[in-house]
Amino acid sequence: MTKYGGYMGKVLIIDVKNKTTSLYPWSDGEREDYLGGKIMAAKIIKDNVGSNVQAFDEENILVISTGPLTGTNAPASSRFNISTISPLTGLLTSSNCGGNFGIHLKRAGYDALIIKNKSESPIWIEITEDEVLFHDAKDLWGKMVGQTQEALDPKAGKVVIGPAGENLIKYASIFSGERTAGRGGIGAVMGDKNIKAITAKGNLKPKINNVEGTKEFYRKWIELLKNHPLTGEQLPTFGTAGLISLMQHRNVLTTKNFKYGNYHDFDKISGERLRKDFLVRNRGCITCPIQCGRQVEVDGRIVKGPELETLALLGSNLLNNDLQLILRWNLELDELGMDTISTGGTIAFAMELNEKGLWKNGLEFGKTGNLSNVFKDIAYRRGIGNELAEGTRYLSNKYGGAEFAMHSKGMELSAYEPRSAVGQGLGYAVSNRGGCHLNAGYLVLFEGLGLSIDPYTTKSKAELTVLTQNLMEAISSAGNCLFTLYSMLPKYLVKNPNSRITRLTNRFLTTSLSANIIKFVNKADKRLLPIKYPSIPQIKAIELVTGMKMSLGKLLDIGDRGYNLERIYNVERGIRSKDDSLPDRLTKVKQKEDETNSYVPLDELKERYYRIRGWDQDGIPTRSKLKKLKLIE
Repeated sequence: MTKYGGYMGKVLIIDVKNKTTSLYPWSDGEREDYLGGKIMAAKIIKDNVGSNVQAFDEENILVISTGPLTGTNAPASSRFNISTISPLTGLLTSSNCGGNFGIHLKRAGYDALIIKNKSESPIWIEITEDEVLFHDAKDLWGKMVGQTQEALDPKAGKVVIGPAGENLIKYASIFSGERTAGRGGIGAVMGDKNIKAITAKGNLKPKINNVEGTKEFYRKWIELLKNHPLTGEQLPTFGTAGLISLMQHRNVLTTKNFKYGNYHDFDKISGERLRKDFLVRNRGCITCPIQCGRQVEVDGRIVKGPELETLALLGSNLLNNDLQLILRWNLELDELGMDTISTGGTIAFAMELNEKGLWKNGLEFGKTGNLSNVFKDIAYRRGIGNELAEGTRYLSNKYGGAEFAMHSKGMELSAYEPRSAVGQGLGYAVSNRGGCHLNAGYLVLFEGLGLSIDPYTTKSKAELTVLTQNLMEAISSAGNCLFTLYSMLPKYLVKNPNSRITRLTNRFLTTSLSANIIKFVNKADKRLLPIKYPSIPQIKAIELVTGMKMSLGKLLDIGDRGYNLERIYNVERGIRSKDDSLPDRLTKVKQKEDETNSYVPLDELKERYYRIRGWDQDGIPTRSKLKKLKLIE
C-alpha cells in the first residue's frame, strides 16, 4: 500500500500464458522519484526487459500505467499511458491516451497493469476489484474497433485493438472509447500477445490527501484554463484543427512529404472549414474543461472528427484538399486500428518513391480515389499493403530515398515541418520514441503557434527544448493532459502578439542572457527552485492530492529523471548520436530560397543539447548525470 494520496497502492501483473496474476512491488520512494505514467513504466521495463528483447518476443511486456491525478477529478486528468518495446522503432516507446480505461483501472484498485508472456489463443481480459477473468476472444477476433467495444460491458473502461493490431501492422494503435494510444505500434504488441481487449471496472476511489483544498484549487485551475486564449478560446472553438491556418502562415504545415511548408488549399482542410461545414458538437475527454475534440457526421453516424495531425498528414502532405474524405478516412483508420500519423507519413513517402521511379506502386500525390482500399490492404497485409505495413524506414531501406524518408529512429514525423521551426527539428531528432512532436518538447509552440520567437535562430533552442521536454515528461506522468501546459504562456503575450511587450519578450527569449537563465533552471538542484509557479498548476495539485512536497525544481527533476531513464535504456539497445537524426531534406535543403537559415542546423543544435543534458558527444548520459538523478549508485 502507500501513504500517499492519489494512488491505489497496487500494480497488477497478468501472465496471459499461464492465466495467473500477482502484484508487482512499487514503493513510496519510487512514487516520489517517478510519479507514475510513462516514467513509472520506463522504470518497470528497464528493470524487467533485457536490451536484446524485441517487440514480438514473449519476454516483451506491456505496461499500462496511470498517474496520481488520474481519477481525482483534476482538470483533463483521465490520461493513462501504455509503454512497451516498439515494433516500429525497436526502442522503448510510450503512448498516451485520454480514454476511460485509466480511471476505471483505478476504480478496480490498481495504479498500473503489467502484461507478460503470450496467450496461446485469442483472449480478452476482465479486471474487477475482486478478480481477473480470462475470456475466449474467438467471437471478437477480426472485429473492428467499434464493434469490439460495443460487444463489451458499456459501464467498464476498455482498451481494444482492431484488425491492424491482430495482423501486427508496425503502427497499429490501441483504442479506449474514441481516444487513441496511437504511436509506436503498441497495438501490434497487444495483438502479438493474442489480447483483443482488456476491461476494468470497480467502485474504489483513490484517497485525497487534502480534500477541501483540492476541490478549491481545482475550481481555480478550471478558471485559469477557461480564461486563457489557447485553452479557453482557440482549442474549444476550433480544436487542434485550428492550428492549420497558423501553421500555413508560419510555413510549418507539412506539404507533399515535407517538401514544402505551406499548401495552397490549406483553407479547405482548416479548422475554420471543419467548424463551419462539418462540426456537430464539441466533445472532450473525461474531466476536461477544454473540450477540444470534434464530433462530425460520417454516413449518418456521429463520430470523432480528425485532429490536426490527421488533417495535415492525410491532407496537405498527400496534396489532398477533400476534407469530407479525410473525415471518412479518419473513421476508417480508427476502425481498422491504425495510427493516422504513421499511415499518412508512410503513404506520402511511397508516393514520392513512385514519383521518382524507385518503387512503382500506383500511389500518386493528389490522387486519392483508391486510398480507402489501400488502408484495408495495409491492415490485412494484402498486396503493396504488406510492405506499407512495415513503415517508412523499412521502405527506404528496401527501395532507397533515405534523404526524403520522413522519420526519426523509425517513427514517422508528425505534421510540423521543422525547417521554419528549427527547435522543433532538434526535438524530433533527440526524442526518445522517434519523430513525435510531444516527446520532442513541442518547441513549435514558442516558434510560432503560441509565441513568435525567431524560428530560424539556434539561440536558446537547445535550452528551451530540454526545459519543455522535462516539464512535459513530468506532467504526463502525473496523469494530466499536456494541453493544460499551454497556460504557462502568459495570456497577454498570446492574446496580443503584436504588442511592444510581446515583441520584446520574443526577442529576449533568444538572447544569450535568456539562454543562460534557462540553462540555470535546467541544471539547478531542485532545492534551488522551491517555488510553486502558479501558471503550472500541476505543482500544487500534486502536492494537495498526494501529500508529497512538490516544487518547480522537483517537478523538473522528475521529468529529467524520466527522460534520461528512457535514454539510457535505449542506449543499451544501441542508440547513439548518429541515430538522433533527420532526413537530408530537412537538414541540407533550404525550405525557402530567400531565407538562408530555413533548414535545421542539427549538428550545432545537438552539440549544445547534449552539453545541457549532461550527455557525452555520442549522446550517452554521463555517470555524474545518472548519479545526480539517482539512476545509478
